[in-house]
Amino acid sequence: MAALRKVTTCLRLLRSSAPVLFTSSKPAVHKAVRWTNIVYTGIASLTVGGGLCAVPFRQVENLSHDSLIKRAASLVTDSSSTFLSQTSLALIDAITEYSKAVHTLIALQKKYLQSLENLTPKEEDTIWQVIIGQRSQISDRQDECKRFESTWVSAVKLCETAAEAAYISGAEHASITMRTNIQVAQSQVENAQKVSLDTDRKLAETKVMEVERVMQYVASSHDNVEEEEVPEAYLRED
Repeated sequence: MAALRKVTTCLRLLRSSAPVLFTSSKPAVHKAVRWTNIVYTGIASLTVGGGLCAVPFRQVENLSHDSLIKRAASLVTDSSSTFLSQTSLALIDAITEYSKAVHTLIALQKKYLQSLENLTPKEEDTIWQVIIGQRSQISDRQDECKRFESTWVSAVKLCETAAEAAYISGAEHASITMRTNIQVAQSQVENAQKVSLDTDRKLAETKVMEVERVMQYVASSHDNVEEEEVPEAYLRED
């Protein structure tokens, strides 16, 4: 009797689970189709959006191509503005450091000229070593300015291209902002370059003064030597 009950129970379990086994494949097919659609939708989103982090996947279907292009143009102008700001700051700092180095050299040269007659050969050699070292530093600063200026010019060209692309794509606000940033950067760099040119002019004037002062000192030293030799010449004639 107990065995009969076990057989009956097993048959009931098989009967109740059979519909589930035979019908469970259909939802699996639906799930596979649904996941396939999600994957295709994601691929289409990546193709349309180009991997833009500012455009969530769930919103791509509600945006037109024009809207996506405008957003992309805005992102390009933002990144280009950052690049321009960094290069402008680097160039201005390099020009400032160059101007400081030149002013230091001018001060050294003036100090040397003022005390030229009172310097011993050892002191003069020491000052000249400092002046030579300062000139070497100025040369390094000039190379740095040229390197940053080249990068800055490239940044300006990139921003001009980004502004034009934004305007064509319909992102007028981004284009206007980009062009304003270009004008501000150019103005700041031009002011720094004017200061640098004025510093170069002062350095050139100091070099002219140095040449004239050294020539006067050499002539004066030569006259003193001749004056000291004149009495000896007269003594030899006597």
